[in-house]
Amino acid sequence: MSDRATSRNRPPAPPPPAAPAAAAATPPAKAPPLPRMRRRLDLATIFGLSSGLLLVLGALVMGGGGIGSFIDIPSVLIVLGGTAAITTISFSGSDMRAALKALSATMVANTPDPRAAAQTALSLAEFARRSGPLALQPLATSTRPWPVLSKAVELIADGLPADDAERILRTEIEANLSRARTASAVMRRAAEVAPAMGLIGTLVGLVQMLGNLSDPSTVGPAMAVALITTFYGAILGSMVFSPIAAKIDRNAEREALVDGLYLLAAGSVARQENPRRLEVMINTVLPPEMRVSAYEQ
Repeated sequence: MSDRATSRNRPPAPPPPAAPAAAAATPPAKAPPLPRMRRRLDLATIFGLSSGLLLVLGALVMGGGGIGSFIDIPSVLIVLGGTAAITTISFSGSDMRAALKALSATMVANTPDPRAAAQTALSLAEFARRSGPLALQPLATSTRPWPVLSKAVELIADGLPADDAERILRTEIEANLSRARTASAVMRRAAEVAPAMGLIGTLVGLVQMLGNLSDPSTVGPAMAVALITTFYGAILGSMVFSPIAAKIDRNAEREALVDGLYLLAAGSVARQENPRRLEVMINTVLPPEMRVSAYEQ
């Protein structure tokens, strides 16, 4: 009885010491920043095209003849319609649609900056080195606006050998360049056809003028109308189609440079190379003013 009372009055035993906390897990590497998709108007294209046309328009106004004398609907139909028809003969319907799409794309600057693309490539390589190539898999969806980068991420996450990944990406880059060259060729062909259609319209006007020589008062106005088509053709060929073709080529080369950086990053990550080596390779491709120094001191 006394033992039972004693045990009842005894203070409770202290709780057992807590087990030592497990070592904190190493925090996962932070996901690399991706280039921003900023769709903005290409002011160089818009300013150049609009200023050139405004200068011509200003010259017409200051000439004293009035703008109305330079407007002729049949001439517009001959030059625009004839240029579109003859250019379509040289290409296919899909080529023409791609050219129209490229034409609208020249008004919007959405190509990533090569320096920003280089930093993204180095960040992806560093992230894959710390977390493993498989950790890049969630980034495949967020990189969809940049098809070559998205394809590179998928190939790396799938564990494809470096040579195979580079071959696939190089094929895709060449296909993109081929499509851009086709669109540029369409514009260059239109630049060649437009002056020729203007000349055809001039010949048509001259024939009509010579058929009415019995009325000398109509010779001057008829001659002016005949020359308007040549004016339209020269404007379209030299001030619209030819510069746009050059701009398509320029944008394609810049996009190929950016895609080439992603190709270098894919091969480097697949070979598990040090990102410092990738930086050296990237700087050999970039122009001197765009080179990066993430690791170099």
